[in-house]
Amino acid sequence: MKAKAAHSHGWLVGILGLAVGITLMVGFPKLRAVAGVVLLIAFFHLVGLVVVLGSLYSFAPDRFGRLMERFRKKAPEEKGYDFGWSWGAMNGHWLAAAALVTIAFGLQLELPWLWPAWAVVALLGVSCFVGGLLLRTSKQTDFASLPLVDLLRSDQDLVLDAGCGGGRTTLALSKVLKNGRVVALDRFDAYYIDGGGRAMLERNLRIAGLTDRIQIEKGDLTALPFPDNHFDSAVSAHVIDHLKQHKRTGLAEIFRVLKPGGRFLMVVWVPGWATFSLANAFCLLLTSKAGWRKMAAAVGFSIRDEGTINGMWFAVLERPR
Repeated sequence: MKAKAAHSHGWLVGILGLAVGITLMVGFPKLRAVAGVVLLIAFFHLVGLVVVLGSLYSFAPDRFGRLMERFRKKAPEEKGYDFGWSWGAMNGHWLAAAALVTIAFGLQLELPWLWPAWAVVALLGVSCFVGGLLLRTSKQTDFASLPLVDLLRSDQDLVLDAGCGGGRTTLALSKVLKNGRVVALDRFDAYYIDGGGRAMLERNLRIAGLTDRIQIEKGDLTALPFPDNHFDSAVSAHVIDHLKQHKRTGLAEIFRVLKPGGRFLMVVWVPGWATFSLANAFCLLLTSKAGWRKMAAAVGFSIRDEGTINGMWFAVLERPR
């Protein structure tokens, strides 16, 4: 069974952003505390316009994505890697932060006696701003994308990058796996990238000079197209936690294709300060560390190491010998 693609909620976020932006432009200038004050009216119009334009850009990812892709195809490869981070993903949190802080400011002017409520709204805006900073920092190619852990058996391992996306994890593995090989697997069906992302991965590998060392495979994490006991080790960063009700199936598939004694490094989102800044209260719906430990044990893995990287939780799981 194939898990459905995640991140298909861009249209909903775009509509919400449009509604908020229009409210800031039309509704807030009519507040008694704002009406008649030219600077305040201009301020709410400006923030509202920014939110509206940003929402429109995020609301039509296919059209704008294709437009941006045309420019990328014309750009020389020396301009660097592209890992598929959309404009909306990179800037959406800052738009939300601007909207929330502005809303809190306007309501504080109109209803100052409800200041505790507006303070909470402002703090949510600050949290969104921190989330935007976290995303911006993690986008940098010189920022650590994988933790330093005891993962590989040798420098000649055959390693599976399960859910490789644009290849950031694949590139990180290649820095330490000088004589081994990486199999980069993905469904390559990202709706916001022309071609689903495979061409983007191939371009990044070409820039890095790794085309001959990386094997690209199309497949699903819940039904891996490999035989049992095939890989020495495996990695999945920010992917297996997106499988919804199929997370345990994904873990079982990784277990199946690993050789006895093979290790699996997974980096996942769990409830915490970092995920709260990225998803607010929705982070409470994420699988907890205890939940991941329970699933891993049920599949047959033992945990050899765990910790955090860039605010996310990682675990090194081992298939018993």
